[in-house]
Order: sequence, then C-alpha cells, then structure tokens
Amino acid sequence: MLLKDKKIGFCITGSFCTLDKALQQIKKLKEHGADIYPVFSYTVATTDTRYTTAKEFREKIEEITGRKPIDSIVEAEPFGPLNKLDLMIIAPCTGNSLAKLVNGITDTPVLMAAKAHLRNGKPLLLAICTNDALGNNAKNIGLASNTKNIYLVPFYQDDPIKKSNSLVANMDSLLDASLMALKKIQIQPLIKET
Repeated sequence: MLLKDKKIGFCITGSFCTLDKALQQIKKLKEHGADIYPVFSYTVATTDTRYTTAKEFREKIEEITGRKPIDSIVEAEPFGPLNKLDLMIIAPCTGNSLAKLVNGITDTPVLMAAKAHLRNGKPLLLAICTNDALGNNAKNIGLASNTKNIYLVPFYQDDPIKKSNSLVANMDSLLDASLMALKKIQIQPLIKET
C-alpha cells in the first residue's frame, strides 16, 4: 500500500462535471491505505446539478471515506494548529478557487483548509479544472506552480476547438502526483497530451 498511514485532506470545489472522476481517485487513494479527510466548498455542499445532488454526493463521500465532509470555515481552520495531515489535495480545483488561493482570499472551507495546511509547510496538490485556464487564470497557474509547497496534477486541453482556454487535470495521474508531492517534487511532465 503506497499511502499506508498517510493522512490526506481531499478538498472538492465546484467543477461538477469532474466530481465523478474525483470520487474514483478518492477510492484509489483509500485502496492504497490513505486516511481521507473530505472538505467541501460551499458550492459543492449545497448545489444540485445535472450530475448529482448535493445530498447524493455527500452520501457517496461519507461511504468511501467513513467521514462527514467538513463544510464550514470554522471546521476547516483546525487543520493548521492540529497539523495532522501529510498532504492536502484540491480536486477538482476550479479557476475561482485557484484565483482566490494564490491571492490569499480565504472565504470558503476549502480555502481555509488549504491556508491552514500550508502554514505547516506541507504539500498542497491542485488538480486544475477550469474553462479559463489559458485565459484570465493562466497567470494564477503560473503563480501556483511557483509557490513553495504547491504542486500541480498534470493537465491537458480537454476541448481545444470548442473551449480553447480550458484545461483539465489528468485525474489518472493524481496518485502518482500525490506520491511525488509527498516528497516535495513536482511530477513531470506537467502538460499532457489527451
């Protein structure tokens, strides 16, 4: 088991078309021995979409992890002083959450959890999924990739013709990216072909 005894925060933001892939990766991390602490953004905690309802998604997460998701800033803040996680992952990480993260805005449970975790000098892994990654958020990807203790899951253009600015993390690389981030190494190559 590659992640035996590793405590991992798994934060989920509102790229709803990617939530099923995130669930699959949580299962994979669990299979490799990880102890998962789920954290929801306000949007994930409360929004029903064509992909799932908030209630159904919460139930699936609880079933896989054995824990209720943290869904308030107050619940997320103790990740800092308790210093109990080895790694925190934000997957999917929306462009909105990325922009706030690199600009020090802490107004959701996910962002508070990330800030609290980073204060301990431990790795934060981002799985970028946003339609404006090569537009307004390109600079934020650059800032994140050049910030100490922040690592990125490799990504690719999911539809270069219809959505030329869109990038999606290659979720199948999440386990390998996690193992590298735990060693404080950025997995390479960062940009994948589909």
